[in-house]
Amino acid sequence: MWKIAIEEAIATITRNMNRFGEAYPHVGDGGHYTLIENNDWTNGFWSGLLWLGYEYSGEERLSEAARKTTACFRRRLEDNVVLDHHDIGFLYSLSAKAQWIVEKDESAKRLALQAADRMMKRWREPGGFFQAWGQKGDPVEGGRIIIDCLLNLPLLYWASEQTGSPVYREAAKAQAEKSRRYLVRGDDSSYHTFFFNQLTGEPVGGATHQGYSNGSTWSRGQAWGIYGFALSYRYTRDSLFLETSKRMAVYFLQHLPEDGVAYWDFHLPPGQQLYRDSSASAIAAAGLVELLSHLDEQDALYSCLQSGLIRSMKALVQHYSTIGDKDAEGLLKHGSYHVRGGQAPDDYMIWGDYFYLEALLRLERGISGYWHERERS
Repeated sequence: MWKIAIEEAIATITRNMNRFGEAYPHVGDGGHYTLIENNDWTNGFWSGLLWLGYEYSGEERLSEAARKTTACFRRRLEDNVVLDHHDIGFLYSLSAKAQWIVEKDESAKRLALQAADRMMKRWREPGGFFQAWGQKGDPVEGGRIIIDCLLNLPLLYWASEQTGSPVYREAAKAQAEKSRRYLVRGDDSSYHTFFFNQLTGEPVGGATHQGYSNGSTWSRGQAWGIYGFALSYRYTRDSLFLETSKRMAVYFLQHLPEDGVAYWDFHLPPGQQLYRDSSASAIAAAGLVELLSHLDEQDALYSCLQSGLIRSMKALVQHYSTIGDKDAEGLLKHGSYHVRGGQAPDDYMIWGDYFYLEALLRLERGISGYWHERERS
């Protein structure tokens, strides 16, 4: 099943190279991807799809297209195009760092390290956190962290490995610790975002930006937590991160509807539109593969987590993928971007496509994504 799904996905990506040209797919609009310039937080996922497609197929046209995106990301960094946010890791882990991992290209490595330096400009004292959005001192955004940042941290952990400087790793670990303490609730659900006093670093309170309410659990945020804490464990070996990933994974799996693919929020009251978010389930699945790689099969939760992973992936492949549709531009249907904001509540999501293919490749071939270096064979 995984092999067929992978080959169908790569065929779609290959067709999309001609459809998209130099543009970047963002989110779906009526079954077609909205194409944008390299100026949003989502652009790296297209690069990542190209690199994954090349690693599986060996098709040079995929690697050529992927290299072009790295060149585009180099220009973006040089020109400082919409980089005043923390999502530098999403952008450069899946483009420049991916090229380094796949091809050992030294210029790509240097670009990824420059991106890590750019991300460090988001570090804020005295709070000791990475400010998610906005300018330093912004009265609203200046004290905000969000759970998505956990997937940006691997760029910093990697930068410490490559340079020998502990500064990146220390900041990344501090952000992960603060996220564990303040974004994860006592029942293992999560806040999307949390605010701190900018002057003192004192905690103010949790809130949401894309979830249903401040007290609800946005399913994509929960998925970021599963994967993000597992990756922080990979780099730090701090057992608290591993335990947090496990707890968040159990919560995610226990709150899935009957068909195994998440709604956009786990706490929707009666009368609310029950949009799915296939992208949340794809992120969670990729995160579960990472999490399981750190667990012994004798672990009390191993069997539960493994069966949850297979159930989720089968649901995505059999009922949410575009297998067999040669006109489809996306790999997964029924993703949601920002339901409360009225933005793409039920369509393709480029990050959903990326994590779906990453999960498939890890299951079928052991080809991981681009969040960490791989063992040399």
